[in-house]
Amino acid sequence: MSAAHPAVPAMKPGALLRAIRPHQWVKNVFVLAALVFAAGEKHAFQVDQVVATLLAVAAFCLGSSTIYLVNDILDVESDRRHPEKCKRPIAAGEITVPAALVMAAFCLVGSLALAFWVGGEPFPLAWIVGAYIVLNFLYSWKLKHVVLVDAFCIAAGFMFRVQGGALAIGAPVSHWLFLCTLFLSLFLALCKRRAEGDLLGEDAGEHRAILREYPKGFLDQMVTLLAACTIVAYTMYTIDEGATTKFSRGEMLVWTVPFVVFGLGRYLLLVETQKGGGSPTRVLLGGDLMFAVNALAWTAVVLVALFT
Repeated sequence: MSAAHPAVPAMKPGALLRAIRPHQWVKNVFVLAALVFAAGEKHAFQVDQVVATLLAVAAFCLGSSTIYLVNDILDVESDRRHPEKCKRPIAAGEITVPAALVMAAFCLVGSLALAFWVGGEPFPLAWIVGAYIVLNFLYSWKLKHVVLVDAFCIAAGFMFRVQGGALAIGAPVSHWLFLCTLFLSLFLALCKRRAEGDLLGEDAGEHRAILREYPKGFLDQMVTLLAACTIVAYTMYTIDEGATTKFSRGEMLVWTVPFVVFGLGRYLLLVETQKGGGSPTRVLLGGDLMFAVNALAWTAVVLVALFT
């Protein structure tokens, strides 16, 4: 009698789609920043710039999906012991590691191909997309285990997105926008560490060793400081003459400051009360109604300031 072979789990429909985490693509909204402000200065969107920017967004979406797949492959064992991450398709056994590797390769090639297609000015978008992917490979492999360096890697990823959007249309990026992006992304990264520590409790270090290096008091101080830095940098941008004079109603940008302050305060409250503050994407996509309404109000005021 032949020996029985272990059954290979059938791949569930939609498992690969969930593994590339399309809901996380919302983070690539930062790529649109240069397009929005360039259009506001010209009082209209240019079709060629819109197409180039959307292709850049797609390149970053595929690049980020590459990283998510690689990260989940590297962390498959620790994810299986995590109360939430155990539901990820690779950790749950819904897709095999070889299948995930093939999908990662497909996403990588697609990301770089789109970036090369877009071109870029003053240097190719592919350079930024490639740097973004390499940095995140290093993050998944080693840097996410180094205290503070992990948060700065996340922040660099968002700054690459902003620069990538600017390269796609050959537009300059305000130094205030870079500073706001830096402070905000660091704020979100450390809020996530804080929320992870609260979720896992005393076993946090067992699930993710880096959480041992982040004392709760230190995280509270840092997120408060970074929230303040974000508010100051954003406020300075809204009253900067170089920004306001580009738009017909640039003086209205200052009226968006209260929405930013409220949004940061609301997010901090969600972190402190453990109501979803560990996932910026979930909150932004409607996980908290008050936060979502505030974000829509901010968007409406910005559009009025830029295009009326």
